[in-house]
Amino acid sequence: MMQTAEQRRFALVAGEASGDLLAGLLLDGLQARWPHLQTAGIGGPRMLAHGFQSWWPQEKLAVRGYIEVLRHYPEIAGIRRQLKARLLQERPELFIGVDAPDFNLDLEAGLRSQGIKTVHFICPSIWAWRPKRIEKVRAAADHVLCIFPFEPELLEKQGVAASYVGHPIANVIPMTPDRAAARAAVGLAPDAQVVALLPGSRRSEIRYLADRFFAAAALMQKARPELQFVAPILPGLRAEVDAFLQASGMAGRVKLLDGQSHAALAACDVTLIASGTATLEAALFKRPMVIAYNMNGLSWRLMQRKQLQPWVGLPNILCREFVVPELLQEAATPAALAQATLAWLDAPGKTQALQQRFSELHVQLQRDTPTLCADAIQKVLEG
Repeated sequence: MMQTAEQRRFALVAGEASGDLLAGLLLDGLQARWPHLQTAGIGGPRMLAHGFQSWWPQEKLAVRGYIEVLRHYPEIAGIRRQLKARLLQERPELFIGVDAPDFNLDLEAGLRSQGIKTVHFICPSIWAWRPKRIEKVRAAADHVLCIFPFEPELLEKQGVAASYVGHPIANVIPMTPDRAAARAAVGLAPDAQVVALLPGSRRSEIRYLADRFFAAAALMQKARPELQFVAPILPGLRAEVDAFLQASGMAGRVKLLDGQSHAALAACDVTLIASGTATLEAALFKRPMVIAYNMNGLSWRLMQRKQLQPWVGLPNILCREFVVPELLQEAATPAALAQATLAWLDAPGKTQALQQRFSELHVQLQRDTPTLCADAIQKVLEG
């Protein structure tokens, strides 16, 4: 039975911190369009702030890499089975899968086959790796909300309806970040050179990257004792991070923030950062960066075989060239990370050119994303 606008119920799943941010912005538009909208599923703190009911902790889905997923697969598969059964029983008017394609696409396909309309937000990176996943997208989604301008045409050629809605982060981050205000807010010296360390938002990323990042910080501080370091860490990962800090000898020398990645990026001169959504945020803050990644060796080899482009980091993918260095897997040694990060501090002309490039990218990605998402979703409901 069709729900009225007063009764509308949507289900959403966002599988990690970046998905929670995207979903929170999406909910801004949906609740402006339908003030009495009820939402439930799996989400994080930004979604909960909108009155969202999360039936499982979001952290249960925040796993990356083939081997890591295999270790957690029985629990994740069990959650998906239970969630699908509950949704088929309660029958929301719409299901929105926010990123997390390995979890959401199969779930969407199952719901769609039983008559529940589905939207996927954001387009899986079929243009970067695993192109055959387009077949899953075609079966799973009535509509895809795309955050990069080249994606809708690619999807529509494959028979998938899609809309470009801009990148929500581009409207959150100011075109000219206030570095001085950010430093004052987090207690950093106004005239210091500051390096932001962002080793990831997942426990598996902390495990594989934090020791390298903090060892690199120790080398940088030895070379330049005046450097200050800041690291935004999700509160649930603080214990693991503290252990790596102690082992590196940098305890007390790296200012840890509870989350606050945007404050860290606004405050810094350069960032050493894990590959992922945070690299695009760093680009929108107009910060030079060194992108690093390290994962289980077998997962890395499997991913490399399916990679379609020479770039891994989003700033490089969007600019179609290596505008910032990428140090991946065995190349991500503390010495190499330290050297590449310090090199930005010695190249003001190169930094200025990069900031101009990132400003142009920012303009390209800025749209009224919440409204465009609500427009597209309304058409799906009416269609």
